[in-house]
Amino acid sequence: MELRHLGGSGLVVSAVGLGCNNLGRPGTAAESLGGSRELVSAALDAGITLFDVADVYGAPRGRSEELLGHALAGRRDQAVIATKFGLDMNGANGPDFGARGSRRYVRRAAEQSLRRLGTDWIDLYQLHRPDPGTPLAETLGALDDLVRDGLVRYTGVCNLPAWQLADAVWTARTDRKDRPVAAQHHYSLLEREVERETIPAATNFNVSVLPYFPLANGLLTGKYSQGGAAPAGSRLASRPRLLADAPWARIEQLRVFADERDISMATLSIGWLTSRPAVGSVIAGATTPDQVEENAGAAAWHPTPEDLAVIDDICPPGRR
Repeated sequence: MELRHLGGSGLVVSAVGLGCNNLGRPGTAAESLGGSRELVSAALDAGITLFDVADVYGAPRGRSEELLGHALAGRRDQAVIATKFGLDMNGANGPDFGARGSRRYVRRAAEQSLRRLGTDWIDLYQLHRPDPGTPLAETLGALDDLVRDGLVRYTGVCNLPAWQLADAVWTARTDRKDRPVAAQHHYSLLEREVERETIPAATNFNVSVLPYFPLANGLLTGKYSQGGAAPAGSRLASRPRLLADAPWARIEQLRVFADERDISMATLSIGWLTSRPAVGSVIAGATTPDQVEENAGAAAWHPTPEDLAVIDDICPPGRR
């Protein structure tokens, strides 16, 4: 497994990370502590070091953090834990008064995540979504306080438009605060919109991009076909519109591309993302150890310039 620095910082992570939103998810093998432990153990054994979770993940909310903390017991030093704050926790972090980017709430959210994770520090603490009612400078200041207090090692942002990402880095530099080293965004072969403005901004300000939904909610796994029904319990089973509106012509061309190179659709999709210069680590979810191993192995596939040209013809850059 290739290791990479995020955003020119000293934070080193695996080129493929484990998205932990399935930990505690009803109807999956990772719903139980035993299943979560198997998933996390498979990831560590495959060379994955980055475990990305959020306080809002799980049922009830916070369950994914709890399970990740238990699953990493005795192996905490082998893992880089990334978690997020800023979405509605329905009171699990205490009253937020609708200001989930405020200094008061950020401190409280971090303390609760630390408790659920059973750890003394968070390696990468990320704003899950902008809080329109709180100045970004205040949120960055609260994150800087956590870094100075040793509760957080590095900070990041998620789902910020390019102008706001640039503003965040500029504000942090101007105010002499800890700057974001990573930015999470929806990014896949079927969703390349971030290439228009966000990735150029991230590259300019030396911020690593962490793609989520790299397999497009399962559309790029090769398990679905046009007109077919999603299996019960799968992510798309509850999202029939995504299946109905999928760009099947492109998906079929990608399937042929993968077959010609004797690789899986997952390997194509994740391996392509790891080859992008701005990408620090690909956040790939899984529900079984076999899926974890396949996702981790995808980083070993390196597309040639000719491969990249064909992929661009199938899935044009900078478009949905």
